[in-house]
Amino acid sequence: MKAQFAVDVLICGAGAAGLTLAIDLARRGITFRLIEKNAHPFQGSRGKGIQPRSQEVFEDLGILDRLMAVGGVYPTDRRYRDDGSYSEAEFTESKASTPAEPYRQPLMVPQFLTERVMRERLLEWGHQPEFACELVGFEQDGNAVTARLIGNAGEEHIRVRWLVGADGGRSFVRHALDIGFPGKTLGVRALVADVELSGLTRDAWHRFGDGDMQRQIAICPLAGTELFQIQGPIPADLDVDFSAEGLTAIIAHRTGRADIQVHAVSWSSAYTMNARLADQYRVGRVLLVGDAAHIHPPTGGQGLNTSVQDAYNLGWKLAAVVQGAPDDLLDTYEAERRPVAACVLGLSTQLLGEMKNGELRRGREVHQLDIAYPESSLALKSPVRNGVAAGDRAPDAPVRGAAGQVLRLFHLFKGTHWTVLGYGVARGVVPARPGVHVHIVGPEGDVLDDQGYVKHAYGLAMGEWVLVRPDGYIGAMGSSANTDVLDAYLQQVMPCAQGEWQCLKSR
Repeated sequence: MKAQFAVDVLICGAGAAGLTLAIDLARRGITFRLIEKNAHPFQGSRGKGIQPRSQEVFEDLGILDRLMAVGGVYPTDRRYRDDGSYSEAEFTESKASTPAEPYRQPLMVPQFLTERVMRERLLEWGHQPEFACELVGFEQDGNAVTARLIGNAGEEHIRVRWLVGADGGRSFVRHALDIGFPGKTLGVRALVADVELSGLTRDAWHRFGDGDMQRQIAICPLAGTELFQIQGPIPADLDVDFSAEGLTAIIAHRTGRADIQVHAVSWSSAYTMNARLADQYRVGRVLLVGDAAHIHPPTGGQGLNTSVQDAYNLGWKLAAVVQGAPDDLLDTYEAERRPVAACVLGLSTQLLGEMKNGELRRGREVHQLDIAYPESSLALKSPVRNGVAAGDRAPDAPVRGAAGQVLRLFHLFKGTHWTVLGYGVARGVVPARPGVHVHIVGPEGDVLDDQGYVKHAYGLAMGEWVLVRPDGYIGAMGSSANTDVLDAYLQQVMPCAQGEWQCLKSR
């Protein structure tokens, strides 16, 4: 019997990417199901670094303060010499926040805590993942995807508008679509384990055997827990003993210390590092996000962050198409995010080479604040100006509301809408539209730029406007004389029907 239409979107995989997409769709009123074949949430800390750009994403999704509360800063990098002495350095360059960049330091939150916070946020929107529910097959036509699921209630067939594979590096969805996943194995196998141990303090990331792939081992206190994470390269043919006794023996062998004792193991894994990128991110009504589309070494803390930002890029586009925007809007997802993943693969592989030689200090290159989409079809080209341009990340700035309250631009951007900032633009020149918030910046406006931070960050002259996408990137910039350009742009990306649009313009 033909399956009945169930929801707009089926998300396969309830890790960080799937949860990000689910939260974004939930707040946009899009119906979905989020399924996960594993019976329980992931309990490890494979991804523990939340980069500054992802912090901005999580602020928008309403969970950054909670993550700050359960996480912490990265500890000092302590490197031990063979004689027992050590040197110390900051793991990341210490950079103070600026008006344009409020977050400039990575945050450490073990992955299982990050995902727990995300599930709690999703529950506030009335949704939760369905664990022990596996996608085992699907077919698509021009209108929908028919998916076959097996869960606690047995087998079911559902018909959905869109399917998103957020199901990891071994993605069933990618394999079923026969999408190529070229790349290479990087010749490094490693162990990772979350453990309870004694013999080391929690004020440092303890590193032994730098530059020696046979002896390297790093033991890091996991913020927000009483656990430590053990990391280290291992031979390709080694059968690792992940018991407390086995890990204690490995530590003793590599450090020469008998006082470091593992008492319990919470989670452990042995894995081979790869760098691979899917040939495409979309086939018809099926899309890939996160590790299903790209995998790379964990060096630099890029994996979880890139996956979250994939989903954040896709969420507003998928919602807009479900609500009536042109279908080809979804083509910009791959066009924007696949080049980013390619760069991340290169960076992570480079950092892996540096790690082999004992170099672990990280700087702005891993913060992801400089990711931009200047070549995207959604970046409306404009004359060269001082400041940011279409396709760039929209900077933050402290401002003041006309009623006197202290605000930030990020407060104005927060939510599911588009934002137009009119710098000294006469009110009414940029008319109201569904799904677009218009703010006039200037003495006669609702936003006051007393300290000139908006003018400095955006390079705006009086009478100019900037359009900010729902994911915090600049779509277009122009002057009061060319608001027709703004109209044309928004008709290509908004779910507003043409008739409704013309009705609004004629008012």
